[in-house]
Amino acid sequence: MHVDRLAKRYGSHHAVRDASFRVHAGTITGFLGPNGSGKTTTLRALLGLVRPTSGQAHVFGRRYRDLDHPARRVGAALGNASHPGRTARDHLLALARPLGVGRNRVEDVLATVGLDAAGDRVTGGFSLGMRGRLALATALLGDPELLVLDEPNSGLDPEGIHWLRSFLRGWAAQGRTALLSSHVLAEVAQTVDHVVIINQGRVVLDAPAAELGAAHGWVEVRSHDAARLAPLLAAEGLAPRRRGADGLALPGGAAELVGQVAARHGIALLELHTHSPDLEEVFFARTRPPTDDEPMHDEPMHDEPESVASARPLPAGTSGRGTGGRRQR
Repeated sequence: MHVDRLAKRYGSHHAVRDASFRVHAGTITGFLGPNGSGKTTTLRALLGLVRPTSGQAHVFGRRYRDLDHPARRVGAALGNASHPGRTARDHLLALARPLGVGRNRVEDVLATVGLDAAGDRVTGGFSLGMRGRLALATALLGDPELLVLDEPNSGLDPEGIHWLRSFLRGWAAQGRTALLSSHVLAEVAQTVDHVVIINQGRVVLDAPAAELGAAHGWVEVRSHDAARLAPLLAAEGLAPRRRGADGLALPGGAAELVGQVAARHGIALLELHTHSPDLEEVFFARTRPPTDDEPMHDEPMHDEPESVASARPLPAGTSGRGTGGRRQR
């Protein structure tokens, strides 16, 4: 899946602005953003439901509508719509017919999502979590290679959330791919391989999930010889900042080099600690608007020193990749 400089404008409103990112085969990508950030518009553009003002949104190297048998390659669940007077089984059978799949496949997907015992119940009596499972079953009907899911864990109880996580990890283990949007950040952090964050229509982060802590973290050092240690670290290309009488702060990923320099010069360390923000902290740092007395520029998260924030590597570019320009807190 490839989104390249995608833009969508409704009159004077820019829903998506110059957004670019990729979803690689065999991975689960979390597509995150506040309400109104452009997530759903981007997903709809990928599925051919809206026409971009400019740019491209391709799946398997082509527009969705140009794929041969698109529903057999891409399974999408952007909502939980079903006729309230129709049973779950009949709902799936009606959708299976134009796909050319039979009753056996319907029974398979009902069992996969845990609705086999509820197949003869009308969907109007389903809970929100059961409707979500039915939407996933609908997406699975064509046995696709790629899933596009909008809030798939909405309404699920803890057991259902655990089940969905296991299902998605198993899906990726088969070499298949998923793009999911969600507001449940703690669950996303346990599920995805890659994170894309969109805010005000622009992609402000596009990074592997495993690298978020290192890319956005910082290292704290305490030593009675901090004044002697600081210029030695600066000579190694680091940018230490004094914190109190015996503290230093440095960019994330510097802990090993700090230890080596201190040992080489016989400097005893009282503390050497890496602070790694979780996905929620990274999300809010990239999407929270500044307060009246807070300028819109690259500032540290929480009590992180300014020199650390400016020294750590951040994705950049004006095409929507990385920070998309100035970063917001």
